[in-house]
Amino acid sequence: MTEITALPAETLLRHAAAPLPRYTSYPTAPHFAPLDAATYDTWLRQAGPEDALSLYAHVPFCHALCWYCGCHTAVTRSAARIARYTDGLAREAAMVAERLPRHGGVAALHLGGGTPTALGAAGLVRLAAVLRGAFAFRPGAEVAAELDPRTLGADLLDALGAIGLTRASLGVQDITPAVQARIGRVQPVAMVLAAVRGLRALGVGGINIDLIYGLPGQQVAEIEASARFAADCGADRVAVFGYAHVPWMKPHQKAIRAEELPDAPLRLRQAEAAARVLTGAGYVAVGLDHFALRDDALARAAASGRLRRNFQGYTTDTAPFLVGLGASAIGAMPGGYAQNEAEERRWLAAIEAGRLPVARGLALSADDRIRGSLIERVMCDGAIATAAIPAEVMADAAPRIGALVAQGLVAQEGGRIAMTQAGRPFLRHLAACFDAYLAPVPARHSAAV
Repeated sequence: MTEITALPAETLLRHAAAPLPRYTSYPTAPHFAPLDAATYDTWLRQAGPEDALSLYAHVPFCHALCWYCGCHTAVTRSAARIARYTDGLAREAAMVAERLPRHGGVAALHLGGGTPTALGAAGLVRLAAVLRGAFAFRPGAEVAAELDPRTLGADLLDALGAIGLTRASLGVQDITPAVQARIGRVQPVAMVLAAVRGLRALGVGGINIDLIYGLPGQQVAEIEASARFAADCGADRVAVFGYAHVPWMKPHQKAIRAEELPDAPLRLRQAEAAARVLTGAGYVAVGLDHFALRDDALARAAASGRLRRNFQGYTTDTAPFLVGLGASAIGAMPGGYAQNEAEERRWLAAIEAGRLPVARGLALSADDRIRGSLIERVMCDGAIATAAIPAEVMADAAPRIGALVAQGLVAQEGGRIAMTQAGRPFLRHLAACFDAYLAPVPARHSAAV
């Protein structure tokens, strides 16, 4: 295996620091524009009787704010505020459901945040019941939730069992106490292990562990230890994300001292070390930053070219209609993208006035769909057949692809354009070759590695 660090240092530094989108959609969210509710209404009504639905419900609350966080969330312990928000989710679900024609049922529900358990045990059970009542769920539908191990008491575990949780994603980030203290997220390993045991006892068959490299004071040894811990926990999937320090967008990140952050060469060594530990433990590299056990559905989808990518990251979800519920949630339909009001009060005001709370979005053109498909295959497969690229798109992308080939990041042969092993961490650079909207701006995008 050719390691990342085998590339010339100048190439490494320049490409690692380049600000690029994560490509969980195309076009990406910064290019969304104001969208009216009537357009969103039209897109919802285009669902067909065989079309599966995927639901995403956003809970923008945490009991404490982690300093590294880049999510749309707020700190609250107000029971009244949380109850009003839960009421809003129920009303939004009803409004969306009444606009949908007969469809193929819900194949997946994803509860994200923030921390979905901020709704409390009763709130979680109520929300799940509301969603099951509003939308027909398919037998065996996946029910997934992003969870904070620090919140998983017995009552919440019981509630997660009651809603039929099948997959849990645990935010671990780093197991080193000194690094945890620097990011405002202290959680002993015993707490994480207790959460894993509790979820397994419920019958949760899929457990993901999220790790982050590039954190303040973090060295290679720390990310190696965290990756070994995730493997020892028996996680089915492990995601290893690079920390995005964007205090101009997320002011709470100013609590992190920039001078303590790893530089680009160290970040690259950390990413490589995590991959080495996980693949050595039997995991398969999936896409840009995920690892899965060989018999996991994500690894099987990657091996067969069926891996997908959406706003929740890498997935096996093939539903053509992703419905976003909650403040800032984004939906994806054949017609385009629709994002709700991000500000909680405006989102609630729209719902209480009986309006779909959509604020922004984008209608997809034929060119968007073509380029979006190419970008998704690059991000999922690390390669693309040249025959799949229309001539006019290739003419636009060829100079940028040629530069990546010359630098050893990409190989172009046998009718394929593919990342080299050393270039694999720079998948976003090949994807960007097909992005007609891209004008990299540091304030918009994080570093590529």
